[in-house]
Amino acid sequence: MTAAVVIPTYNERDNIQRIIPALLNGREGLRVIVVDDNSPDGTSDVVREMSHADSRISLIVRPQKQGIGPAYLTGFRRALEDQAEFILQMDADFSHPVDMVPELLRLAQDYDLVLGSRYLRGITVVNWPIGRLLLSYYGNAYARWVTGLPVADVTGGFKCWRRELLARIPLDRVRSNGYAFQIEMTFRAWQLGARLHETPILFMDRTVGDSKMNKRIALEALWIVWWLRWQRWLRRL
Repeated sequence: MTAAVVIPTYNERDNIQRIIPALLNGREGLRVIVVDDNSPDGTSDVVREMSHADSRISLIVRPQKQGIGPAYLTGFRRALEDQAEFILQMDADFSHPVDMVPELLRLAQDYDLVLGSRYLRGITVVNWPIGRLLLSYYGNAYARWVTGLPVADVTGGFKCWRRELLARIPLDRVRSNGYAFQIEMTFRAWQLGARLHETPILFMDRTVGDSKMNKRIALEALWIVWWLRWQRWLRRL
């Protein structure tokens, strides 16, 4: 089994040098693809140095900050080119539990897309401000209501894709970013008849660095769900 973990970064120097060893330690067949948006804090320099010492680490540097959605798409394309059987996506800040990676890979033996869920069994989020938690929780409820997606956490970013499914999604037609990107990708998978599965995770708020969440990202998620619903009705997805 070969698997690639795609991690988008922007000013994650302190986190990335800790999470890559944590991911690769003792895990055969796993590699890491970091997509960095030319971070001014030198994130790419750290990853480049690590890649010289370990061939399982790949670095893609984009010329400027373009958002998490396009970063993931860049990493997905590289993983597909590298013939990875499974493609995981996760944040660099340890909010997604590294020790759940083997479980997502295990479940992906039987499902096309496995999602690490913060809302499958109650709310399993630690240290988020109440305002952000409510925004995320009710934003998920809103997105499920509009799209009909049969999952509890539609905006989560900790996922494991089977290669066959990801290769069927027309990545050049994915148009959203931020939370909306997570909704759109899961929606497209669902529309293709993919076997979806959620597993609960403990989501920990970052302790190092700054959140990339902003008002523009939240607003995009409000309208993209209606665009997806309209595109499904027109059969243009």
